[in-house]
Amino acid sequence: MIKPSQFVTTALLGATLALAGCAAPALRGTGDLGVVIERASGTVQIVDTTQLKSIATVPGLGDLSHASLVYSRDGRYAYVFGRDGGLSKVDLLKGVVERRIIQAGNSIGGAVSQDGSLIAAQNYAPGGVKVFKADTLELLADVPAEFGTQGQRSKVVGLADAPGNCFVWSLFDAGEIWVGDFSNPGAPRIDKYRNAGREPYDGMITPDGRYYLAGLFGEDGMAMLDMWHPEKGVRRILDGYGKGQEKLPVYKMPHLRGWAVAGKYAYVPAIGHHEVLVVDTETWKEAGRIAVAGQPVFVMARPDGRQIWVNFAFPDNGSVQVIDVETRSVVKRLEPGRAVLHMEFTPRGESVWISARDDNRVVVYDTVSFAQRVVLPAAAPSGIFFTTRAGRTGF
Repeated sequence: MIKPSQFVTTALLGATLALAGCAAPALRGTGDLGVVIERASGTVQIVDTTQLKSIATVPGLGDLSHASLVYSRDGRYAYVFGRDGGLSKVDLLKGVVERRIIQAGNSIGGAVSQDGSLIAAQNYAPGGVKVFKADTLELLADVPAEFGTQGQRSKVVGLADAPGNCFVWSLFDAGEIWVGDFSNPGAPRIDKYRNAGREPYDGMITPDGRYYLAGLFGEDGMAMLDMWHPEKGVRRILDGYGKGQEKLPVYKMPHLRGWAVAGKYAYVPAIGHHEVLVVDTETWKEAGRIAVAGQPVFVMARPDGRQIWVNFAFPDNGSVQVIDVETRSVVKRLEPGRAVLHMEFTPRGESVWISARDDNRVVVYDTVSFAQRVVLPAAAPSGIFFTTRAGRTGF
């Protein structure tokens, strides 16, 4: 027999759960969700890669003209870095901005720490790195990118997460690579590696977190730091890959963050040349070159490593080429639309989503047949980011 006091307690509990249920988002996982940046409207679309559709549009994210994002460990929250220095925490299940701060004058990206507790932002103006608590966006550390005798500030590029709650980044103006250990965020240890090369423009870290590579805009080659043995300093690889060749105009900086690895080989854009360079990751020496239609921007491997997909800078930015890794030859050319800015593979690689900014659409292709699966409208779309990045180093 239920006593009156038990009945009241049970009723109150039921009412509380009912109210909580009304306020809560629909029960679902986040593993097949993603975000499309709409740079023209300062909004993002939340998309479902299983249903091949947009499920929400989130406004109020400021200047997204060069936006990127990272995910929380559980894939529920996207941390969006805007060109206006904004850092926004977006709830994918509720479709809202949970918190937004302006943390710099010009920001171009960031990273999340190994344990998911820290968010780091890389800033052009003022040059440096800021580190925040992931849950509240409370500022924990501010590391100015100062160099030289006059205390100049460098633009920061190539920020990546590394094991041990470390971040590693490059200083474009100083030609340096810095590693920050934020295991104690209030008192980080910063190690500086000078003479990395002229004008590092972007960086990436291998999927195991061991090697950090910075591409060089001011010279042909890449700078590499072994994170297991940083005492060895920065090593130059692919030195002078364009020797004897006339460098072509670069209308858009290549991006390295896609980190195309297939088997033991890495595939990287050759800056100023219409080629993809093949690098043996055991020796870090050039193992081949693949001629492509233009200056590569993103060079990305399908998750199974069987294909490499490449998009290009102006004037070839309406095309995407597909490279077969066995033959190292281009096997398909696609025309998704004007101004292709980004590509993203679904978790197991059966589809690729491609943004065509000037045609205001995202085109989804089958990666085996190359048939179009769906075309989704979007307002000048640029970056496409799926939640599978949450569990990957360097993404």
